[in-house]
Amino acid sequence: MSSEALHTRPQHPSTAHAARLATPADAEGIVRLRSAYVLAEPLPEEWIVRSGAELAARLAPGGDARACVVDAPDGTLASCALALVHPVLPEPASPTGRAAQVHTVVTHPSWRRRGNARSALTRLLDRLRAEGVAPVVADAPGAVGALFRASGFCGSLAPMRMTWPEPAVRGRVDEKTGHVWLPPEQYAETVMKATGFACVLFTDLHDRPVQLHGVYSATHPWQLVGGTMDPGERPWETAVRECREETGIELTGPPRLLATVYGLPGAEWPYSTMGLVFDGGRLDEARLRDIVLDPREHDEVRVLPLPEWRPLMPPRDFARLSAVMEARGTGVAAYFDTWDWGTE
Repeated sequence: MSSEALHTRPQHPSTAHAARLATPADAEGIVRLRSAYVLAEPLPEEWIVRSGAELAARLAPGGDARACVVDAPDGTLASCALALVHPVLPEPASPTGRAAQVHTVVTHPSWRRRGNARSALTRLLDRLRAEGVAPVVADAPGAVGALFRASGFCGSLAPMRMTWPEPAVRGRVDEKTGHVWLPPEQYAETVMKATGFACVLFTDLHDRPVQLHGVYSATHPWQLVGGTMDPGERPWETAVRECREETGIELTGPPRLLATVYGLPGAEWPYSTMGLVFDGGRLDEARLRDIVLDPREHDEVRVLPLPEWRPLMPPRDFARLSAVMEARGTGVAAYFDTWDWGTE
């Protein structure tokens, strides 16, 4: 669900819609609602993706999250109620040894005052009661306090909470602008995190791409020769090492850059991805036969004309391969910035 979808206005304002049990597919939408309309400061996009992936796993069978949602007619979430189940010592009030904390109850502003939050919370409490989870506690701010009391919650003391304090900010203050210049080690914690990789494009003498079949990745079944950069490596050094490890071929320079590749983080990987693709040249039949695969990573070498790779690869992988092949043909390095995680 995109952030823009959170701001879609309803086309059929009416009474509350029926709530349903949430599935892992609803996780990012729940996180976005909470980020936009509950938290004092919305989460950065990287943390929305990371939190959504975590919640999706916890909403799966066997997980410790329970949630109910109300759908808006446009397919977005109108409202949600989320609880986290945790173990407690068994006693008369909690005979099953499980209790729950209501973590979030929130409704999109466009769908408020229609009973959607009540519908979601009621369905959630029914689910917890059916599982024998008790007691159920909630931190009820003023905006939803009446709803919690009407649902059967009682008491007036809010839970006490501790969060570890952020490290004290040390830095130099610009007297003219008031800007705080952080020391490098603190500033480094605030910037985007990314992983780097380097790959090599080989073709046969007829300019047909050579790719390896990975044994460990259903997401990227067919791969260029290459991999993730090790600490302290430069991109070309990574390409040379990975090529030696994956094929037995020793690359010689100078390096010729074919493409710069960038991908946004997603559920599969919480960091951005940045990489370079180099030209490995053309391999004749003898050199193709001499390729030695590492069975821990790849189990097949295949050479096909570019169009025949399309049905064997995810669309984003084929688009990247096409861009790299075009760069090989034109001599102009490609810039490919849509190799995002978790997109098809």
